[in-house]
Amino acid sequence: MTAQNDTQQTASRTGEGPVRLAAFDFDGTALDGNSPVILVKFLVRRRMLNPSVVLRIGLWGAAYKLRLPQNEAWVRGLVFRAFAGKPVEKVDQFLYDFYDECVGPRVRAVARQAMEQWHEQGVKVVCVSATFEPIVVRAMRDLPFDYQISTRMKVNPDGTYGCEVEGSPVEGDQKMIELRRFANAKWGVGGWELEAAYGDHHSDRAMLAAAKQAFAVCPDRPLSRTARERGYQVLEW
Repeated sequence: MTAQNDTQQTASRTGEGPVRLAAFDFDGTALDGNSPVILVKFLVRRRMLNPSVVLRIGLWGAAYKLRLPQNEAWVRGLVFRAFAGKPVEKVDQFLYDFYDECVGPRVRAVARQAMEQWHEQGVKVVCVSATFEPIVVRAMRDLPFDYQISTRMKVNPDGTYGCEVEGSPVEGDQKMIELRRFANAKWGVGGWELEAAYGDHHSDRAMLAAAKQAFAVCPDRPLSRTARERGYQVLEW
């Protein structure tokens, strides 16, 4: 460890200097799998999605794999048709139970260890994810996230969920936009710095590029190329 890094860590622990953050993507990074995909399969098994909706989601997924431009908010609205008009509390509990059954067992222990190591250095850990907010909120009981930024769905005036995303999905370049907005609001411009970022997908490039230390976790082919070109550390979790 260099003297400069040691000074930075001491300053972070004593409240001096900018707050240091380590940002973790969730799906494919902290998690071995993709929680929205798992959720769709879960809903299909329970016949909670109309077959025509399932078909449209499948076509969207095929286009996504081909890296064609896609409307991220639109597909999330399709998935949430399963919950349209239902009370927020009941839907959130449904998603907590879904997490316990299908997502929690896929959490990577090595990701948890990495987060704990950052905590030991006085670094705050934030989850920045495109998945639905209740899933990440439940994950915060299992993983040492200090904060989370994820995709939030609109709530109707009567306390039920609608089928529209509130704002923008926390996906691709939007991850860094939302992280910057959150951190500036909490600590002020210049009051924080992105010490590290972890991602598995080429859509995580913007967040990784903004970090002092970038970690490509089981990266897809495009991100593997970027990692080689920019000297990111590749982690085979």
